[in-house]
Amino acid sequence: MPFEKNDDYFKGRGAQINTHNKFLKDRYVTEHIEGLDEVFYDNERTQIIDSHPRSIVSVSDSPDLNFNYSINPYQGCEHGCLYCYARNSHEYWGFSAGLDFERKIIVKKNAAQLLEKFLNKPGYEPMPIMLSGNTDCYQPVERKLRITRSLLEVFLKYKHPVSLISKNNLILRDLDLLKELSRLHLVQVAITITSLNESVRQKLEPRTVTAKSKLMVINKLSSAGIPVSVMMGPVIPGLTSEEIPSLIKAAADEGARAASFTIIRLNGAIGEIFTDWIRKAYPDRAEKVLNLIAACHGGKLNDSRWGNRMVGDGQVAESIHQLFRLSVKRYLAGRALPGLSTKHFTPMSGRQTRLF
Repeated sequence: MPFEKNDDYFKGRGAQINTHNKFLKDRYVTEHIEGLDEVFYDNERTQIIDSHPRSIVSVSDSPDLNFNYSINPYQGCEHGCLYCYARNSHEYWGFSAGLDFERKIIVKKNAAQLLEKFLNKPGYEPMPIMLSGNTDCYQPVERKLRITRSLLEVFLKYKHPVSLISKNNLILRDLDLLKELSRLHLVQVAITITSLNESVRQKLEPRTVTAKSKLMVINKLSSAGIPVSVMMGPVIPGLTSEEIPSLIKAAADEGARAASFTIIRLNGAIGEIFTDWIRKAYPDRAEKVLNLIAACHGGKLNDSRWGNRMVGDGQVAESIHQLFRLSVKRYLAGRALPGLSTKHFTPMSGRQTRLF
């Protein structure tokens, strides 16, 4: 059945099911097909849920990440990307990694105050903090709540380095702050583009902006002097992997200074979510894609091996790596992201000292 005519497909959402939360004893099921459980399948409403965390900076010692500190002002993400590894973390909040992840968004309105508290800890040594290590800090609700902007204001106030990753053109709203941070070498931005094919993008990440708009963002940031790279996260063999050369060229033409990628992995509930989705969205190639993903992860859809889980291994993964290396060499030769500076960092205690 063609994608557009599939009445069982939730258009405008990525996940098509609510997977069972492994931390919960009870399950939601449809026992009355007549519609008594209809509210559970309501696809339209997005619920914003306030939280009141005591800290905002997460610390990671993962050898697969190039950052130790990260901030996520939102948990859950309305972008609805099928592949998002952050889906599993929604289960810790008592929700499903499926549709709940896209329509129950947990917000941290006190994030800026908590960041200031963190930066003023006695003995704190500055190092770059990543915004959006888990979910997109520029997802739709940010337009109204402006939590990410308040965080950038704190980073600028304390002259502290920050890196951002996003796939939403809302980031251009904060161009004024990003330009000031860039002037002191305090910011880097990565723009995620998974596919240049608009049909694929609409199905794979239904509430993100178009690839054309993302390329425009790279152009605007680069033209403003802000160091920007393209993140192909994740590459999906058999679905998006052939686009690597054209995607890197397109990003380079708009001013990107570097590129990176990960290979899709389907850990936890994401395996069930992605498998269900691809069989509905691409029934003609679903099994091929699933087999190619497994070939990158030792024959399994999931992969928790340090050093392999994000880059894969085996012949299929190696062919992707080789295509990426050749594309970077061809289109991004001589370019690189500048380092982030920590020398300008000024905690509140330092400001008070200078008064005397």
